[in-house]
Amino acid sequence: MQVKLAFQSVYLRATSDSPFVTDLRKALALNKVTLTDTAEDATITLEVISEATDKQILSLSAAGKVLAYDLRYLVTISAYDKQLGYWLPRSEISLNRNMTYDDTQVLAKEQEQAVLYKDMRTDAVAQVLRRLSRATPPKDQSE
Repeated sequence: MQVKLAFQSVYLRATSDSPFVTDLRKALALNKVTLTDTAEDATITLEVISEATDKQILSLSAAGKVLAYDLRYLVTISAYDKQLGYWLPRSEISLNRNMTYDDTQVLAKEQEQAVLYKDMRTDAVAQVLRRLSRATPPKDQSE
């Protein structure tokens, strides 16, 4: 996904090198953003505050067997400059997908679940880029 960004360099701050962080690095690089090793060398710091997956039972059969799950993916991010001015305040990206379940096809359903989580991760990266494309430097507080 190509977007126009108001900055040329970013320091990506994350607690782990998850697949989401890896995909985000690639997406930023594809948009010609320089990824720096320190916050001092970057125009902004993009912080991945948290990333979580969850799976809830959506429906049960009369016999008590799971028929469907609600898969959830949640990412919390913010972006700020060296003066701690927020280009993008703390925000959440929340995605979910419904998945039918059949305990006679456990392996296939595990693979389907992995594909759905990957799809949500890809969608989350695209949403981060869209939000960053609308991010602007904070207004000068002294005015």
